[in-house]
Amino acid sequence: MTTTRARVLARGTRATRVLARASEGETTETTTTTKSDPVGISDDALEKNLSKFAKKTATTFAPRQSGAAKKNPAYKGSALYTVFEVQAYLAIVVGGLLAFNVIWPSDEPSIARLMGMWSVWMFTVPSLRARECEPAEKDALNLLFVAIPLVNVIIPFFWKSFAGVFSADVLLMAAVYAQKGVFAPVDTAAPADDAE
Repeated sequence: MTTTRARVLARGTRATRVLARASEGETTETTTTTKSDPVGISDDALEKNLSKFAKKTATTFAPRQSGAAKKNPAYKGSALYTVFEVQAYLAIVVGGLLAFNVIWPSDEPSIARLMGMWSVWMFTVPSLRARECEPAEKDALNLLFVAIPLVNVIIPFFWKSFAGVFSADVLLMAAVYAQKGVFAPVDTAAPADDAE
């Protein structure tokens, strides 16, 4: 019994030290806070910490590769890149048809409808993560990898609809992509120098 208490106390002490180190590290990254911000962390620091957590979680549960780090064979323009993109978009379409009860319709909940509800997380996000992409898109996909299961578990407590949960997943994906600037056009042309 005393060893259990000692372990609990040791874990509590370790957790306190980690939190103290984290708060010390945050003070250097935070900007001026207002009285309405009780936590004392800026939006930029919060987003940075959230992205860091999502990346760590996503790479823990869905590692990209094992062994030595190599160049991703699914680079832009390759056949593998195209296969992953087509697979991702096809998963959204087929998942939507399953979730909306178009393919294998039933009057009761079924495995097919459940599969459709989870298709964005099971097929779309991993397919898009597997290919070479910009850092903003990779960050968005890491965040989606963590957020979609939360949405899929929480929404059915309030709204028992496979189609509703699937739609929420797609809307979440679009919102995160937009927030991370993935939809913004990339300007590859060099700016013209008119000051001659």
